[in-house]
Amino acid sequence: MNPEIKKRRAREIDRPTWNIEAIVAELRDIRIKDHETREGPAKLPSRKILVRIMEGLAAALFPNRLGTCRITCEGVDFYVGHTLDVNLTELLEQLRLEFEFTSGAALIIDSPSDLAAAVVSAFAKELPKARALLDTDIRAAYDGDPAARSIDEVLICYPGVTAILHHRLAHVLYKLGAPLLARMIAEIAHSSTGIDIHPGAEIGESFFIDHGTGVVIGETTIIGKNVRLYQAVTLGAKRFPTDEHGALVKGGARHPIVEDDVVVYAGATILGRVTIGRGSSIGGNVWLTRSVPPGSTISQAQVRSEDFHDGAGI
Repeated sequence: MNPEIKKRRAREIDRPTWNIEAIVAELRDIRIKDHETREGPAKLPSRKILVRIMEGLAAALFPNRLGTCRITCEGVDFYVGHTLDVNLTELLEQLRLEFEFTSGAALIIDSPSDLAAAVVSAFAKELPKARALLDTDIRAAYDGDPAARSIDEVLICYPGVTAILHHRLAHVLYKLGAPLLARMIAEIAHSSTGIDIHPGAEIGESFFIDHGTGVVIGETTIIGKNVRLYQAVTLGAKRFPTDEHGALVKGGARHPIVEDDVVVYAGATILGRVTIGRGSSIGGNVWLTRSVPPGSTISQAQVRSEDFHDGAGI
């Protein structure tokens, strides 16, 4: 017998057994019970494919910076067209999977395939507008950061720009009735940047998140133009009302409104449906649960320090 075959068989004999068949059977039973409670199994959209789609759409929007290297001037339009066609086609399939997963009364008229085609068509028409908005965000980042050396550096290096690029596209899908794909795209950005923007949040032009790690922006947040946030800022909900059975009440405006030209510094937490008036400045580590008028400057209370001797202050 071949010595290599002998060695392989010897390794197989020495390898421990895991009782795989019994484990597979138990997992199957649990899976079947889970599917029964959720009206049977359904194939969900693929996160891996969505990562690829987002990379392709970003390349189509910024072909000379995020696309394939060495694109000639004559070939840019061909590259953009081909990249869009490939990735919109893949997006169509992922949307079909979402609509099949969520199908029900809302899809009595349209089949999942027809609805997916309509949404992709509407999404594609919004891409030029998304690119124009992103240009304002990139410019805001460049203008707002003295460390930025070029527009291109901002585009390819800044996590805030990566997060808002994903958000601009995810928000379009969210508004078009594809909340699952929109949320998955938002979480792709969240995983890579540490910036958590719900796709339902409405964000105006020239939006800049500096540094970015730990930023949280809730679903019903409304942000105006020329707003700048720093790291660890939270625009969140103050409380979560429940119904008579103790279940959370879904929906409802529960996150802040941030008007134009506002700056929110690192670590600030703004909770509830409050309004931060235009041109306001919210200082670092401020905890804010009330509205403030335009032009406000909100900072932490000053620390009071006193020296006590011989038992004084007791």
